[in-house]
Amino acid sequence: MTQEYNFLPGNLVQARGREWVVQNESSPDWLRLRPLGGTDDDIIAFIPDLELQPVTPATFPWPNAERPGNHSGALLLRDALRLKLRTGGGPFRSFGNITIEPRAYQLVPLLMALRLSTIRLLIADDVGIGKTIEAGLIVRELIDRGEISKLAVLCPPHLVEQWQSELESHFNLQAVALTSATASRVEREVPHGTSLMDHFPIVVVSLDYIKSERHREHFLTIAPECIIVDEAHTCTASGQGKQLRFELLQRLTANEQRHLILLTATPHSGDETAFYNLISLLNPKFIELQNKTSANDPLRQELARHFVQRRRKDITDWQAETNDGTGFPRRMKAEVTYQLTGDWGSLFDAVQDYCVELAENIEQQGGSSTSLIWYATLALLRCVASSPAAAVKALSNRLEGTQKPGELLTDERIHDGEADDLSTSDMEPPAQLGNQALQKLIDEAERLSGKAGDPKLAALIKHLNELVKDGFQPVIFCRYVATVHYVTEHLRKHFLKASVKPVTGELTPEERRLKVEEMEDAEQRILVATDCLSEGINLQHLFTAVVHYDLAWNPTRHEQREGRVDRFGQQASAVRCTMLYGQDNPVDGFVLNIILRKGEAIQKELGVLVPMPEDDTRINQALVKAALMKRSNMSTPFTPDLFADAEETLAPIETQWQDALTKAKANRTVFAQRRIQPSEVMPEWQKQQESLGTHQDVQRFVKSATARLSAPLETTRDNRYRFLPEYTPENLRMRLADEGIDKPLIIDFTELHRSHPLVSILADHLLEESLQGNNSLAARCAAAETDSVEVVTTIYLLRLRHQLEYVRRREPFQLMAEETIALAVKGRTNPEWIAGHEVNQLLECVPSSNLPKEAMTREINQAIRFLQSNQDRLEKLAAERAKALLEDHRRVRNAARDVGQYSVNACLPVDVIGAYVLLPDAL
Repeated sequence: MTQEYNFLPGNLVQARGREWVVQNESSPDWLRLRPLGGTDDDIIAFIPDLELQPVTPATFPWPNAERPGNHSGALLLRDALRLKLRTGGGPFRSFGNITIEPRAYQLVPLLMALRLSTIRLLIADDVGIGKTIEAGLIVRELIDRGEISKLAVLCPPHLVEQWQSELESHFNLQAVALTSATASRVEREVPHGTSLMDHFPIVVVSLDYIKSERHREHFLTIAPECIIVDEAHTCTASGQGKQLRFELLQRLTANEQRHLILLTATPHSGDETAFYNLISLLNPKFIELQNKTSANDPLRQELARHFVQRRRKDITDWQAETNDGTGFPRRMKAEVTYQLTGDWGSLFDAVQDYCVELAENIEQQGGSSTSLIWYATLALLRCVASSPAAAVKALSNRLEGTQKPGELLTDERIHDGEADDLSTSDMEPPAQLGNQALQKLIDEAERLSGKAGDPKLAALIKHLNELVKDGFQPVIFCRYVATVHYVTEHLRKHFLKASVKPVTGELTPEERRLKVEEMEDAEQRILVATDCLSEGINLQHLFTAVVHYDLAWNPTRHEQREGRVDRFGQQASAVRCTMLYGQDNPVDGFVLNIILRKGEAIQKELGVLVPMPEDDTRINQALVKAALMKRSNMSTPFTPDLFADAEETLAPIETQWQDALTKAKANRTVFAQRRIQPSEVMPEWQKQQESLGTHQDVQRFVKSATARLSAPLETTRDNRYRFLPEYTPENLRMRLADEGIDKPLIIDFTELHRSHPLVSILADHLLEESLQGNNSLAARCAAAETDSVEVVTTIYLLRLRHQLEYVRRREPFQLMAEETIALAVKGRTNPEWIAGHEVNQLLECVPSSNLPKEAMTREINQAIRFLQSNQDRLEKLAAERAKALLEDHRRVRNAARDVGQYSVNACLPVDVIGAYVLLPDAL
């Protein structure tokens, strides 16, 4: 059967005995259709020429005046329409498909991306600002516009599961993880003759996985049209593995049509070559900027279109200027100290004496074993400073001389990893040498376990008492697995009402995530973890304080720990961060004064952290000197001259660090993003919120919908709400269960987004029931008396559908856009048409009384006849909205080379969803 019509996205059609809306990606011989009262899950595709009955144009049915509801149902229907909307008419099409409410400042990278024909963007915002959100918005937008269909995220291995989770939970994008451990299984699931990217269009790839030549070459053959690279600075620095990564990215960017989004919080850490390698991935010409210093250089001006870098202070200033929500919480830092007094101090001294005695014996013997003693010294004293449990582990595990001497002192079990690799082992290092009688030291460490014998644990418990009393939910970071279990055991004895959970590298990333999520319902939470949680799992929704139980030997690690809690999405106004250290522990003193304090000073001056230069030999020399320093020589703890020898040893590193600061400061000035101002972003943000609904709209809708469905929300003790699905109608209950909502659900309206399954299912259910005429909970028509009007006023709820066509990179795109608008008419003899905020106020008015059904039907029919005789008004409105949308799209893309190649046409007739008559109260 030959098809008569060429239907475009947005058209209404009749097929298979019902009405449908034509969706994007339709063509004359292939239609994707959504049922008129259905959801995106109900979309089907078929070939019109194969249908028994022809597909014909259809019109939207008018409200049935014989089935009126009440006025409160009008607001419920309006909210359901707005919150259900997925293909909005605004220039940002992705907002209907995400589950978060981004801040206006996070739209800046998106706006920059849309102004580039091929997106090459470096997002170098500070830790915790939301680079993942910003990148996710860009790719979700490209997908919803139909400009890309495939995506690969390249990231360090410890971030793979986080990316996979956040793409799904925040952006409704199902991704598969491609790592050394999962590659075989994933490849087995791909049908024979099908490309992996065709079968799995969105993948998160571990950078470790594509290190080998075979994997690199295979990835290059299947690489998609859009790539995100997280921790991008790790792909451009020196070193064999990093050089191979850089070569991979160079080959990927050789395709000038491929989109590339680079993410890093440390684009420039003093390595000039690495930095200019990084920006050369945006455009090979940018490598020339290394020899140009003028901020007015045209090439620098061009780079500003591709590079955005903002500190927290920049964001705070932005939010103050735009009134864009609350800023980041105050990070309140404190220090808690203890002394190695009594038996514990004696044990520390005994371990130190043991190290010195071993050193003398081994040095007399000479040979390659000399390195073992320095290793044992650092390992033992770090473990003893951590906890009795870690000390026992180190003293009990024999150190075998199987490693090369140069490798011992760089063992990651002693140190805290490089600035770009924070996934080091959290197992205790072995430190037992020979067959010396160590049982006495082990027995003493075990005897001193607990608050009474361990002054460090006692100091922690005292501090936690204060935090818990003040309402904080703390995360305690330890260096070693044994310390985590030791601290957890004793905190459970002291904080009987709290949920105290341990998380270490013994668990898989998925097990760690589940362990953290298990704590959500606890009124008081205390999480004890190693640095396996310093990357990969965000903690801002459940925790508000960080305690560094063990000082990190790398300032980047401290920032990463605190950044898990103090980041975008943290609702608390203040986050507490505490360092716990021994006043007379020489290793703590060295790390605190020589490393952490200087890193903090640089961060305070610049606004972001500059990683410490890597010089393992010098740092280890200084650490060994500090480790062997006798506590008896520390009459005044941590005096300026106490670590003079260490300072002298580390002088070259200090010079490198200051040099890195100077270069980073200069680059912040030169490369600061100033092209897009708040005034450009805010109008788009505000329009989008008005179109799709705010948190307040979500809260009102969910409360009203559940109450009218006889399943009202219950208030919990912590001012949240509990939804009980068992009280909802059976068909709704089954749909909720399909989305995993089959048990009581705790709701926090500060976090519940319009795309949450509960919101979308409630909206779908009420809208379907209303359009099918099954009930009047969400009423399509009503009439009531109110003191909010002085003359008869009719409100019309309209749905406008538009056909958006544009050309990008010489390729045409056709999209459907929808929007919900409320229009009102005051009076009937000399009608006054009104729109905007006043109409919304009328929708929210409280009727004083309802009319008899006959009177309601009469008034509604009269309102419908009036609008039917004024179709020209609706057509004019539709044309005005189409013109406004066209201007919005052009304004957003005003810097792209293909600007102006847009058209927006209204689909007529306009859908009249509801008609509501308000009569002046006779009283």
